[in-house]
Amino acid sequence: MSETLTDDEVLRVAKLSRLRLGDDEVHHFAGQLSRVLAFMSKLNELNLDGVEPMAHPSDVTNVLREDVEQPGLSVEAALANAPGKMESFFAVPKIIGDGAGA
Repeated sequence: MSETLTDDEVLRVAKLSRLRLGDDEVHHFAGQLSRVLAFMSKLNELNLDGVEPMAHPSDVTNVLREDVEQPGLSVEAALANAPGKMESFFAVPKIIGDGAGA
């Protein structure tokens, strides 16, 4: 692809993206996308020998606690404030129909 996009190339990208563009938008985006490609071309000129790929620009690490198994709530404690319960389960209104009519 050339550094300057043609209107036909913009229309092809728009079609692949399922976008409908007017004539003025095609010309506008051709200029914008051409500038993006020119910038990417400029980046390709950089010497990146010895530069390790990174996922984040800052040197950050996740601080995670040790994964230790702990006891959960008892059934009674979990259901203590439930507005409705049935045996050892939460009772909720039925939201799925009986299948009649759709």
